[in-house]
Amino acid sequence: MKAETTAVQKKKKYQLEFEIKASPRILYPYISSANGLEGWFAEKCNSHDNVFTFEWEGAVEKAKLVSKKENQSVRFKWLNDGAAKTKDDSYFEMEIQQDEITGDVALIVTDFSTDEEKEEDVMIWESQVHELMHTVGS
Repeated sequence: MKAETTAVQKKKKYQLEFEIKASPRILYPYISSANGLEGWFAEKCNSHDNVFTFEWEGAVEKAKLVSKKENQSVRFKWLNDGAAKTKDDSYFEMEIQQDEITGDVALIVTDFSTDEEKEEDVMIWESQVHELMHTVGS
């Protein structure tokens, strides 16, 4: 029997920042609830016991909500990703930051990707957050 020698690429952390014209109080439900995430983040979204099931074009992925701070941030860990098998520390997080002086609101997305997948992943986030901006009237 021949041993497989597939190199597993390590995922690297990256952050994206999007200015959004909506208050943290209005924006937070869109990043923290199944109803809010459905439509801009995924075509369909359900949650049960802090496990969110996302569906895109028939593909289903599950993520556990591992932390949340009211009107500030949510962090998810993919459950059916290779990350769970390799015990890496990758996650995806959406954080709302508001400038104390100007009042400007930004959504900071933290995610992990391999070098080969990063460009596509960034384009997906940009597209999804653009949809969110349209949804909240930003």
